[in-house]
Amino acid sequence: MASFDSLLDKDGVRLTVDDAIATVTLTNPAKRNAQSPALWRALAEAGRLLPGTVRVVVLRAEGKSFSAGLDRRAFTPEGFDGEPSFIDLARGTDAELDAAIAEYQEGFTWWRRSDIVSIAAVQGHAIGAGFQLALACDLRVVADDVQFAMRETGLGLVPDLTGTHPLVGLVGYARALEICATGRFVHAEEAQRSGLANIAVPADQLDATVGELAAALLAAPRDALVETKALLQGAVGRTYEEQRAAERGAQARRLRDLAGLSD
Repeated sequence: MASFDSLLDKDGVRLTVDDAIATVTLTNPAKRNAQSPALWRALAEAGRLLPGTVRVVVLRAEGKSFSAGLDRRAFTPEGFDGEPSFIDLARGTDAELDAAIAEYQEGFTWWRRSDIVSIAAVQGHAIGAGFQLALACDLRVVADDVQFAMRETGLGLVPDLTGTHPLVGLVGYARALEICATGRFVHAEEAQRSGLANIAVPADQLDATVGELAAALLAAPRDALVETKALLQGAVGRTYEEQRAAERGAQARRLRDLAGLSD
């Protein structure tokens, strides 16, 4: 994707905007875009900085890997410069530990806002936190060399960066459990077949395919897409009759708007 106005470039995250399309890029290919608390804060800041003109957000990564997951320095006594190590965090109170994890999660929560559609362009390794970051997006386009894996359980941890809810929603409880418990790789063909990926393409076609998908999304009227996304997001938590009512309400709003009768 081309770079235009840069609104953020720090801690391994760059945000650029071209009118209705924003691109968030992971920019530390030398470390396979390994993640840290500073990167998570930068991701959260990118979400806060999005202009109101943005309708589609593309998440991509430089280098051969999307993200190899958490930087292992988090598990050392030294941790990261200027950051408490995870060992230090574990010594805190329950409230302090909960607050720290909640802050980390903020970099993963804004991607499903109703006013945008987010697309993860994923190549190579997307492991642990990298897998969860791809899952945070609405849609995933993957290269044929993609390797998803959830390795937290094997490290004695659990996935805690908001990935469990979308994973179960996409592949079902039993498959999600098997993926997390074994830590195995999920490759492109299975990812597309199981619903983890919307599209799988050769690596050299990844950016072009994401661009075509973004253009198709922008072709739909913004308000109709926002309403449709909200309608679909709420469907799982509603009964059939509740969803019927939600459809009627959403359509009434759209018809009044089209007729110029909205408040």
